[in-house]
Amino acid sequence: MSNTVKVLIVEDEPHALMGLAELISGWGYRTETASDGIQGWEKALSWNPDIVVTDLKMPRLDGIGLLTKLASESSGISANLAVIVLTAMGSIELAVDAMKLGAYDFLQKPVDATRLRTILGNATRQRDTEIELEVARRRLRETGVLGSLVGNSRPMREIFGLIEQIAPSNVCVLITGESGTGKELVARTLHDLSPRKSRPFVAVNCAAIPESLIESEIFGHEKGAFTGAVERRAGCFELASGGTLLLDELGEMPIGTQAKLLRVLEERKLRRLGARTEQEVDVRVLAATNRDPSQAVAHGHLRPDLFYRLSVFNIHMPPLRDHIEDVVPMAEAMLREMNSKHSRKVSGIGSSMIDRMIAYDWPGNARELRNTVERAVILCPDGAPLDAGHLPPGFGKAQQLASQSVDDSVVQVRVGSTVDEAEKLLILRTLEATGQNKTRAAEILGVSLKTLHNKLKEYTRTRDELPI
Repeated sequence: MSNTVKVLIVEDEPHALMGLAELISGWGYRTETASDGIQGWEKALSWNPDIVVTDLKMPRLDGIGLLTKLASESSGISANLAVIVLTAMGSIELAVDAMKLGAYDFLQKPVDATRLRTILGNATRQRDTEIELEVARRRLRETGVLGSLVGNSRPMREIFGLIEQIAPSNVCVLITGESGTGKELVARTLHDLSPRKSRPFVAVNCAAIPESLIESEIFGHEKGAFTGAVERRAGCFELASGGTLLLDELGEMPIGTQAKLLRVLEERKLRRLGARTEQEVDVRVLAATNRDPSQAVAHGHLRPDLFYRLSVFNIHMPPLRDHIEDVVPMAEAMLREMNSKHSRKVSGIGSSMIDRMIAYDWPGNARELRNTVERAVILCPDGAPLDAGHLPPGFGKAQQLASQSVDDSVVQVRVGSTVDEAEKLLILRTLEATGQNKTRAAEILGVSLKTLHNKLKEYTRTRDELPI
């Protein structure tokens, strides 16, 4: 790791130069030294270091001059070079100027060894991330693939560009879009292209956790904190320490829990349920929701202050029907994955299946496409391509029914019906129109999938007759 990283040390004071070289070499880095800016510039051209540690005040060419030459596009020096400047007391203004010119960080003299080691480690991770990003960009240009995401359409290219920009940072990101559009894939790609990639990625679905347990799941609890808490348990923040936490279906999180989450985000500290003390947390938080965030705020499902805190950047995943030109490359990527997963040798996708796929609006989005390709791969003989015969029975018919029923039909409610009866009729008729596609029905009705499931459970439990 660090023994492959080259550090050039530029310092005009001989004892300080020797001490820094011995210190940094002792941490496993390869080092070279230079006694002033001119010699540092010559060594940088011939040795091509990954990191430069330079004093600011030096004869012939000072640190600012060296930094300016290193940052020049015509220098031939790697764009991933990190420059760390050393400054004496009273020269902070120069250090600030160096940061404006592109220095990675600065350190006051006398040098704090622990702080220097931390900065070198961070610079190394940042360099590795930038190199991987460049590889990802090259792959994206050649194949339309970024991480686990696939697409050549304009909407997807714009999303890829935004991911590349914000992945190396630590900012919060709110990922929106219909169910099945790939919001978790965006989150994983942000994690994989960040300096946190070697640390955990933890995803928690707020809609799938009972309200009574969600705070324990997210923040953890101490033994005896509540009935059934027989031992201490780490929450998702602790499990994701140093890495990335995705809070999926954020709009389903109880308002009280949202307030506690906001405090953790602002203070970077949390307290387990039942604990007396707080602990520091180092986690990048991403959030996802299939609700319209502004509507969720307006209806009281999402705290406005939490929304503004999380949505430093917003990545909106478009429904598959809005970039249908990506269906075939996405399906081909899924086919390769399914061949490997199921040890199959399906040769490709035939024209009859392609024609059916691009004529369909995919209400279940990428998740539905994935399930469709997986089913087809299992059914298709080895060596043969997928064709229309491998599509599910009735493929596309539900879409026609939904279009006719939702757009053209009228749900009639008799006078004297209760609001609950009218609501039940609307829900059940919408499910009929969508061929029992609950995800699509929830989107049409403007409710969450969790709310729809709860309503259906209630109808099953009470077994009321359908109002006429």
